[in-house]
Amino acid sequence: MNPDTTILIAEDDDGHAALIEKNLRRAGVEKPCHRLRDGQETLDYFFSSDALSQGKTAHRYLLLLDINLPRINGIEVLRKMKEHEVFKRVPILMLSTTDNPQEVEACHSFGCNFYLTKPTEPEAFAQAIIRLGSFLDVVTVPTIRLNSPSAISLN
Repeated sequence: MNPDTTILIAEDDDGHAALIEKNLRRAGVEKPCHRLRDGQETLDYFFSSDALSQGKTAHRYLLLLDINLPRINGIEVLRKMKEHEVFKRVPILMLSTTDNPQEVEACHSFGCNFYLTKPTEPEAFAQAIIRLGSFLDVVTVPTIRLNSPSAISLN
């Protein structure tokens, strides 16, 4: 993965968030991780004007997005991200404890890049994240540029 990529973990469950970050590290992923606790916080991270004031004018992000988030669910976050001219380039991996075919199809129809069903057993979940980390270590993530006026608009 590109050296300047930030991994965003949008996950409301503290245990799952800790397991994800810990096992990405176990897989050798050394990129910075940033936790977002709900869908609104995730959208605010990208769509607030704070992104510009924090110097995030060009960066690479990978979003690990839980579907069952409070305030705004992950599917709605996905939809808003993929409808946006700039943020549609952010790779999004959906995470869910269900493999419901309608949910998987809905996520892909809105443009998710990958869909990972979270195993219910902690060790199986850890192993799935380690394998994910190995995959992430070899992918290239596109740069998004936040210095255009359309970058911070939800419309």
